[in-house]
This record gives sequence, C-alpha cells and structure tokens, in this order.
Amino acid sequence: MSTLNHDTLLETRSLTKEFKGFVAVSGVNLKVRRGSIHALIGPNGAGKTTVFNLLTRFLSPSSGSIVFNGQDITTERPDVVARRGMVRSFQISAVFPHLTVLENVRIALQRKLGNSYSFWRSESSLKALDARALALLEQVELAPAADTVAIELSYGSKRALEIATTLALEPELLLLDEPTSGMGHEDVGRVTDLIRKVAADRTVLMVEHNLRMVADLSDTITVLQRGGILAEGSYAEVSQHPGVREAYLGTKA
Repeated sequence: MSTLNHDTLLETRSLTKEFKGFVAVSGVNLKVRRGSIHALIGPNGAGKTTVFNLLTRFLSPSSGSIVFNGQDITTERPDVVARRGMVRSFQISAVFPHLTVLENVRIALQRKLGNSYSFWRSESSLKALDARALALLEQVELAPAADTVAIELSYGSKRALEIATTLALEPELLLLDEPTSGMGHEDVGRVTDLIRKVAADRTVLMVEHNLRMVADLSDTITVLQRGGILAEGSYAEVSQHPGVREAYLGTKA
C-alpha cells in the first residue's frame, strides 16, 4: 500500500489527556491507514478506552490534535464526527432487547436519515427501509433471524446485530471496542470472520484483549503502556518487542 498522506485516514498528533494531574494518554501519535485493520492493545489501564473516547469526542484532549480524512476534528461534537464517518461500536451490546432484529437495524437506518425519533411514522413508510435492513443483516449472517426478538439472541449474535446497526450509519472508519469480550471460542471465531468480512470495504480500528484474534486479523498493532505507545507494527514485530513481552505477555525477553 502507498505511504502517501491520503492513505492515512486517521491521525493523532501528540494526543494527551490528563485527569486532575493523572496522565491517562500521553503524547500519542497514531496513524491508521485507509483500508486496514488496526488494533490497539495493552494492559488494563494502558489508556486504550480513553483514546477511543478522545477519537469519538466523548472526551476532549488536554493537548494535541485529531485529524480524520484530512480534517481537524479535535473540537467537533460527537454527532458531527459520527456523520463524518467515524462510528463506534460499544463494548456493551447496545441493541433494543425487546424489538426484533429487523426493527433494530431499521431504527439505525432512521437515525442515518435524521429521523430516529419518528416512531409515529406509518408502518408502510418504515417498511421502505426493510430492503436495506435485510441487506445489512445478510452481511452479518443474521437475515434468518430477522423476526427474532433481540433478547433471544445468543451473545455472539447480539454482537453481530450491533455491528449491523453500526454499519447502517455507513461508517468509513469503524471503531470496535473489545468486540469479543466475554465470548466463548465459537462466538470469537464467528465475530472474527464477521470483522474480516465487513472490513473488506472500510477501515477498522479496534481495542481488543484477545491476542490470538488480533494476530489473526490485524495489519497493524499499536501497543499502549501507561498512556503512551510502547511498540507498533505487525504482530510478528510487536510480539518480539522486549517491553511488550514483559508488560503485556508477562514474559521477560
């Protein structure tokens, strides 16, 4: 892949966040290549979630800047950032449990259209969104469960549904916050395959603890420690870094 600047979709420059004297994120320079799967890993307390909160503007940085698609978004509101195409899927499944799978995706499509609270709209006008909703469910292999109430889904299927609702917002950059957290082996495999599939035509940045999944999926891995970047590169590269082996893998080089 070319190293020209236009191939960098997201960049942070000396990104820093302090909380009453505690430095949670310290001078992070991150570059996410367009079309790549980029993983952010590190021990608990390394600053991964804070970085995500800064990127999506749920937190404001103490200093530094964030550039997305060539635009400085450091001071923009979260909804503006989302409309630009940076959309986050949260660690805790965020679906409406008592609506069907199809209805969940349809609501996400309404949100994309800017009328997410128009629950009074006629059933016929909402049904106009069904074809697009079903196409999204096909992408995440949930179309057969379209009429299933979300609360009845398995944990892995709920995460797949959440990814479908995120895709409804047409993200250019999909931020995944620990997508396999709490999953058994079978669900991890399914979600790994799903992420690979949806990443075919978009960029993915994910926080993840499952090293096997990260090794399998990621083009680039950034390792955080105490709020700063400890190492960056392919899994083969970062897994041999002495600091990573000691801090993250628990072994001394």
